Amino acid sequence: MFSLEGKTALITGASRGIGRCIAESFAHLGATVIISSRKQMACDEVADTINARGSGRALALAANVGKKDEVKALLLTAKERLGPIDILVCNAAANPFYGPMSEINDEQFEKILRTNVLSSHWMAHLVAPGMAARGGGSIILISSMGGLRGSATIGAYNISKAADFQLARNLAVEYGPQNIRVNCIAPGLIRTDFSRALWEDPVTLSEALKSTPLGRIGEPDDIAGATSFLASDAARYVTGQTIVVDGGLTVTIPGI
Repeated sequence: MFSLEGKTALITGASRGIGRCIAESFAHLGATVIISSRKQMACDEVADTINARGSGRALALAANVGKKDEVKALLLTAKERLGPIDILVCNAAANPFYGPMSEINDEQFEKILRTNVLSSHWMAHLVAPGMAARGGGSIILISSMGGLRGSATIGAYNISKAADFQLARNLAVEYGPQNIRVNCIAPGLIRTDFSRALWEDPVTLSEALKSTPLGRIGEPDDIAGATSFLASDAARYVTGQTIVVDGGLTVTIPGI
């Protein structure tokens, strides 16, 4: 049920962290994976590592998902090289601003929304026809538990992640008749470069772990496991859902 043999998967933001672990997991399960992020050399390194292991196959294609022309070129090249996409994982994200929303400028807010939400909208609609022609597919948006909470420092980022939840629900309704499933994963605090400012500070990490029932920070592999489930036939009747993977943080009241 968890095999991805014969499937082609595109993962954005796949040169490091969560995206890289997802790509490696998919390849281990037999998929051909397309490694995409902004820098070609970084994508090549991940693809070469996967190909050297001999489990699955990887192709590196760089693109900035915040630019529509690059998204179109990415998917066109992917189709020409490997055929239609069976699994799409929208993992690339941006957060250029920390602080209260009263101080964020329009350019920063627009970059967050374009990279984190609009790019997923573009990609989903571009891959859907190919998925439908092959009898179905799986689209997975890597969101954040921040989309369930307010914040005085990453409010705009959290707004974009809350939008992911609704985007998945809407796309699930629109594409369900074509057997295309669309779901979200909402990670908690994960040990990646993207969140380094949060977990590298011992005080911040200690405060986060006080309210985390499992008592530890998450690792990229924790997200890769959930993503592999949603990509596979094991989740063939799951769509429009958000799976929170946060060690239990959202089920607690901090300080109690």
